[in-house]
Amino acid sequence: MYTITDLFDLEHTLAKDYLSQFTYPWEALKGIKDFILALGPTLGADYQEVSEHVWVHKTAKVFPSAYLGAPCIIGPNTEVRHCAFIRGSALVGADCVVGNSCELKNVILFDHVQTPHYNYVGDSILGYYSHMGAGSITSNVRSDKKLVVVHAPGGDIETGIKKFGAMLGDYVECGCNAVLNPGTVVGRHSNIYPTSCVRGVVPEGSIYKVTGKIVDKF
Repeated sequence: MYTITDLFDLEHTLAKDYLSQFTYPWEALKGIKDFILALGPTLGADYQEVSEHVWVHKTAKVFPSAYLGAPCIIGPNTEVRHCAFIRGSALVGADCVVGNSCELKNVILFDHVQTPHYNYVGDSILGYYSHMGAGSITSNVRSDKKLVVVHAPGGDIETGIKKFGAMLGDYVECGCNAVLNPGTVVGRHSNIYPTSCVRGVVPEGSIYKVTGKIVDKF
């Protein structure tokens, strides 16, 4: 329930070939920067390199107050709205929304992802049509600064990395002001209630209601 093929339809991202190299999605986090640097120059005439190592599709709308840090790629028909802060190492797909005062860092956003209002998404991968409600964030570093562990049903999985936010499968809905703790994995078509504090693995097709309480969605 927490491998790349469990979580994502890879037909909806420019990172298809890159992600296909790995079993678990968090294994891809360390190489996102180098992947974007290699991919950018190959994108063709529909993308403009608006500054060094920053490629924006001609149909994307980037508000003047937004900051695009290198390296990053902004896909077709995507909106990067007022005061968005893309710190770098961000691949943002087609038809996405990066909203007002949102911050992205070391992420892959599949097509049709929405982070529309006051979101922080760091060291994370958000699947096709996933949506972050207003104020919801990924917490990507443990308070004790130890390496992140995924608390899976079959036992803990050591990731070997210090910074790891969340993996959201396709069509995940994350409610307003939810906090996704380091190492959170949410299966496809699942919903996270507003103001939830989430950790561990949320199975596909579930509703995460309150801390530790998960019910079947269907």
